[in-house]
Amino acid sequence: MEVIPLSYPLNNPEALTGGKKLSIAIGFFDGVHRGHQNVIKAATAHAKQSDMRSAVLTFSPHPKEVLGQGDPHYRCLTPISSKTQLIEELGVDVVFVMKFDLSFASLSPGQFVSEVLRPLGVAHAAVGFDFTFGSKGSGTAEMLRELGGADISVHIEEPLYEDGMKVSSTFTKESLESGDLAMANKLLGRPYEVTGTVVHGDGRGRTIGFPTANLDLDDPYVTPRLGVYAITAWIDGESFGGVLNHGKKPTFNNTEVVPVMEAHLFDFDRDIYGKEIRVQFQSFIRPEQKFGSVTELIAQIAADSDQARKWLAERK
Repeated sequence: MEVIPLSYPLNNPEALTGGKKLSIAIGFFDGVHRGHQNVIKAATAHAKQSDMRSAVLTFSPHPKEVLGQGDPHYRCLTPISSKTQLIEELGVDVVFVMKFDLSFASLSPGQFVSEVLRPLGVAHAAVGFDFTFGSKGSGTAEMLRELGGADISVHIEEPLYEDGMKVSSTFTKESLESGDLAMANKLLGRPYEVTGTVVHGDGRGRTIGFPTANLDLDDPYVTPRLGVYAITAWIDGESFGGVLNHGKKPTFNNTEVVPVMEAHLFDFDRDIYGKEIRVQFQSFIRPEQKFGSVTELIAQIAADSDQARKWLAERK
C-alpha cells in the first residue's frame, strides 16, 4: 500500500494516481473502528467491481488542533502511523494524508470536489452518514452526492449500533476512560493498543519481585481508566503476556503525580530499555488502589498476574 502526503493546492495530482480512477473513502477515521471499517470496505468493494484503485483520504493533524475548537491538546485513538497500518489491513491500495491547515480548511464544499477530488481522479466516494466537509463543515454527505454529479458516485454508509449506541470514536473514547475496556474493544473490533518506548523508572518493581517496563508513549493517545489490565505486549516482533498498571502508584506517592504505564511481562528477563513496545489492552482487572503496606501490594500484584495469566490462556 502506498501512503502519499498531500497539501493544498495539489501539485501535479495526475502523477499520484497512475492514471487509474479511484474509489475513495473519506474521513478522519480516528480509531478505524467498525463503523469506519464499513465505510472503507464499501470503497474497496466498489473498486474491485469497477476496476478502480481503492483509496482512503484522511487528514493530519486533527481539524480541532488547527481550528482551535475544544481541547487544544487533542488525544487520539490511532496516530497516523497506526491508522495507516490498520487501513492497509483492509486491503486498500493507497492512502492520501491531506495536511489539514487553514488554507485547506477554507475550501468551500464545491472547491473540495473540484480542486481535490476531481484532480485526483475520484470516480466513487464512500463516506459516513454524518460526514461533513468544506469550510466550517458546511458540506454534508448528501451535498457531496449533488456536487459529484454524474462523474462521482457517492455511497453513504448508514450508522452501526452496539447495545443501542452508535459506534463512534467518541463512544470508544468514553468507554476507555470509564473503564469499559470490553465495550471499547468491541467497538474497535480488536484490542485497544498504544505504542511507546521503554524508559527507566524508579526501579521499585524489580526490588519487590515484579520488574516492569515503563512506557513513554510515542503519541498523545487517549489513555484508559487508571487501573490494572491484562495485556499482550509486542517487542521485536515477539508477543508476551503481562499485566499493566496505569496509575499514580498511590501506595508510594502522597502527592499528585502524572499517571504512568508500567508493564510486568510474564516469564521475561531482558534488557529492553530504549526499545519500542506495543501494548494491547485485553481485559480490565481492577481500578488502581492504595495499599496499607508493600506486603499487601505484592500479594495483590501476584493475584492480578494470576488473573491475567488465566484470562490470556483461556483466549489462546
